[in-house]
This record gives sequence, C-alpha cells and structure tokens, in this order.
Amino acid sequence: MDELEKLKETILKEFPRLNRESKFQFRCHKDINCFNKCCTDVNIFLTPYDIIRLKNHLHISSQEFLDKYTFLPIDEKQNHPVVMLKMEQDENKSCPFVRDSGCSVYEDRPWSCRMFPLGVASPKENGTTGDEEFYFILDEPVCQGHKEQRLQTVEEWMEDQEVKDYSEMGNQFKEISLHEYFKKGKQLEPAKQEMFYTVCYNIDKFREFVFESSFLKRFEINEDTIIKIKEDDKELLLFGLNWLRYCLFGEGTMKVSKSK
Repeated sequence: MDELEKLKETILKEFPRLNRESKFQFRCHKDINCFNKCCTDVNIFLTPYDIIRLKNHLHISSQEFLDKYTFLPIDEKQNHPVVMLKMEQDENKSCPFVRDSGCSVYEDRPWSCRMFPLGVASPKENGTTGDEEFYFILDEPVCQGHKEQRLQTVEEWMEDQEVKDYSEMGNQFKEISLHEYFKKGKQLEPAKQEMFYTVCYNIDKFREFVFESSFLKRFEINEDTIIKIKEDDKELLLFGLNWLRYCLFGEGTMKVSKSK
C-alpha cells in the first residue's frame, strides 16, 4: 500500500466526519504568525478548472501555464494523467504565486487552497458503498488558524471561499477520473492518454482541435453550443468531458453526423 492509499485509509477510519452543518473553529489572516507558511512544501493537485482559472488570471495560454507551473508525477498505478503545481526551487519550496503580502492569484486560487483547512472524502472512491461524502479537518502543525476565535459551519466556510463553481466542475471531472472503466482495472492506450490530458488540462489546444480539424463536420453539434465553446473555457471543458465519455468509454454522449 503506497503513502496516498495509507492516508486515505487513515482518513476513512480515524478522522471525525463533518457534514455541511458541522461547525469548526478557524481563521486565516495576514497578521497571524504562520501567514504564508502553509504555501510551502505542499503537494497541490490541479483540477482542469483550476488551470482554466489560473491561466486566464495570468493572461497566458494553457500550454504556457503547463510548461511553466506544473509537472506530471510518475506513478505506474495511475489510470490517467494528473497535474501538480510546481513549487519553487528555493529552500522552502514555496508556491510560485505566494508573495509577502499573500497569494498573488487569490481570486483564482485552486480548489484545494480554497477548501483548506477542510478536506473532502468519499468512501466510494475506495470501492466501498453505503456512506456519503464527508468533510474533515486538516490540522497541520504549522497552522495557527485553528486557535483563532472564529466559528463557522462547513457550509458557511465554502460560501465564504466561493467554492461552488470549483466543486461543480470538480464533480464533472470526477465522473471521468473515477469512471467504472478505471475501477475495473483497465488502462488507457497512449493516444487516449494524450486526449485525456489535452481535454482536461490543455484547453486551448483542445479548442484548436475542435475548430481547426474536421471535428465539427464529424459530429452533430448545435450552433448555440459551437458559439459557447468557441469563447468560453468553462463551456468547452464541459463539452470536452462529454467528448471523453464518447471517445474513451464508448458512451452515447456525442452524435455522429449523418453527412460524415
């Protein structure tokens, strides 16, 4: 059992489970003595929506963002590509976006940064059934925010941190990344791995594929959808996830054009 699996097992067995009405004590602010310390030497897995928000905040292409700020961890057990934020090569392994004044991309910070100090777990991801998704507290030793006198519910925290769009898009991604296909132990061939990576992480390249190839001629796609995905990264990602269901798993989420 690897370290990640051990952590998941510990969370499921030992961590107190919170629901959206559960209350917890926490506050983070610039005057706390641990300010910015949680942004060093940390593993941050980026979701497809994280990358869209960050690359648009920085006004760069998804390819530029991937090249400069991310890396692909190597794991033989991985069913599909995952992307992690690349820390700086300094003594503290700092986040590339942290400054003395705080997070320079705060308005578009990743889902995991928004959720901290909350984590989310689902027993179903470990192959068990019957239990619903729950929340738990990540009580890191360096963090002093748990001693601050602010009490709120999980729901209030998530609203305050503007998590809604991230969670909704994350759930769409989970339906692909935790698909029954992978649970059965099947692996994607290299070409399909590349398609998965392109759709989920390199949204600008996927847009080129859709609009600069014969893609739109091969499938029946209404004009409203074409207009939306041409300009809106979020709409294109949702469209791309449906495309992955079709090309990876053979689901009927796309309709082949009769004039093909």
